[in-house]
Amino acid sequence: MKRKSLIDIYLRNYSVGEKWELIANNTDDISQVVVIPAYAERETLLSTLASLARNSSSSLEYSFISCVINNKDNSSSAALENNLQTIEYLDALVKKKSLRKFSTDKKIYPVLLNLSDAKLKLGYINASSKGYEMPRNTGGVGMARKIGMDMALRLLRKNSSFPNLIISLDADTLVRDNYLSTIKNYFTPEVKTAIVSYEHQMPEAFEEQAAIVCYEMFLRYWVLGLKYAKSPWAFHSIGSTIIASTEAYLGVRGMNKRKAGEDFYFLSKLAKMGEINYIKETCVYPSARSSTRVPFGTGKRIQRFLAGVCKEEYRLYDPQIFVILGDWLQLMNGLFITGEDEVLTKAERIHPSLKDFLKNSDFSAIWSNIRRNAKDEKTLGHQFNDWFDGFKTLKLINYFTREVYPQINMFEALARIISMSGMSGLKLNSEADIPQLEEQIKTLQYLRMIT
Repeated sequence: MKRKSLIDIYLRNYSVGEKWELIANNTDDISQVVVIPAYAERETLLSTLASLARNSSSSLEYSFISCVINNKDNSSSAALENNLQTIEYLDALVKKKSLRKFSTDKKIYPVLLNLSDAKLKLGYINASSKGYEMPRNTGGVGMARKIGMDMALRLLRKNSSFPNLIISLDADTLVRDNYLSTIKNYFTPEVKTAIVSYEHQMPEAFEEQAAIVCYEMFLRYWVLGLKYAKSPWAFHSIGSTIIASTEAYLGVRGMNKRKAGEDFYFLSKLAKMGEINYIKETCVYPSARSSTRVPFGTGKRIQRFLAGVCKEEYRLYDPQIFVILGDWLQLMNGLFITGEDEVLTKAERIHPSLKDFLKNSDFSAIWSNIRRNAKDEKTLGHQFNDWFDGFKTLKLINYFTREVYPQINMFEALARIISMSGMSGLKLNSEADIPQLEEQIKTLQYLRMIT
C-alpha cells in the first residue's frame, strides 16, 4: 500500500488532531518536523527555539518546528497565563507582527528579535485556550506529543523525498548547531528509529548540580546493566532524544496518550519493529529543573533529591540482578522445542526466585501459546521478545530488588558493573559512601563516554 494511503488510514482511525489547528508561516519542502510540547514554559521554549535557530540555514530549509502549547481544562491560572503569553510570542513570530509591545521585557525582547530574523520554519498549535484544552483524564505530555506528531504526519504526507522524520524535543532542552543536519544525514532506508545522545544541563546551585548528576548516573547505569545482560531493551528512554521515520510512527500507530512515561512505552513499541539506533554525532541538553507535574521522571527525581532524601537517591540495583537477567535471556535464545516445564526447571537453576517470578507472570501458558504459534526459531524469538519486553524486564528487576537483592551503594554498583563489562574500571579517590561532587562529575563524564 502506498505511503499516502497508509497515512490517510492512520489519520482517519488513530489521530487525535482534528480539534487542533496548526498556525504556521511556511510548511513548504519540509522533510522533518521537530515537535515541542510546552506547558508553562514561556522562557525555556524561546531558548530552545534560539538553539534550533543556530543550526545551518540549509538545514532550517527542510526542517519545521511545531510547538504544542498545552494544558488541561483544570490547570492552574498561572500555567494558563504563561501559555497564553507563549502563544502571543509565537503568533507574533509566525505572522511577522511587530515585537515592540514586548520591548519592556529586557530578557525576552532580544530573544524574540533574534528569532524574528532567523530562518526558522515555525508554527504552533493552541491546545491551551478555552475550548482547546486537553481533557483532564487524558491530558499530559503523551497527549501533547501525540497532537504534535499527528500534525507532523499531516505535514509530511505531501513530501515524497527521503527521509521523512518526526523529531521529539522538549521545551526546556537545548540542541547543538549540527542537530538538524546530523539527524537527517544519519537516516538511511534501513534506519527507522533513532535516539540522540544527551547530557543534562548543569545548574548553577550546588544542590541542584548534585541532584542532576545523581539522576543521570542512575539513567546511565540502567542502560549499562541492560547492555551487560545483552537485553534488546538497552537504550535510553528520554522524550527529547527520539526520532521516528513516518514509516515507524505508522507502524506503532503513533504516540500514546500517557501522562508520564510516554517516551518509555513509545520506544518500547518502536523497538519491537526494529533496532533503536544511537546518534552520537550530536547532542541534546535537557533541563535539570525540579518539577512535580508528573509522578516520575527527571523533574520528580530532582524535586525528591532536593527535598532532603538525597542519600536514598545514591542507591542502584544490585549488579547481580543483571547477571540473572543475562543468564535468563541466554537460556531463552534458541529454545524452539523446549516445553514450559523444562524452561522453568532451567530457570530455577539460574535462581529459584526466577522461577517464582515466571510462575507469577503466567509464563507456562504464555510460552505454550508462543511455541504453538511460532513456525520457526526466528518467529519464536520475536514473539518471546514481544512478551518479555522493556516493561517486563523492569518488572523482573524490581521483583528481584524487592525479594532478593536490595539496592546497594551507587558507586559500588557502578564499579562492579563496569568491571563485569570488561571495561577499564571505575576508580574513585574517596572511601566515602558518597564521593565529593567533583568526583561524581568525573564519574558521570566517564559514563557518558561508555553509554
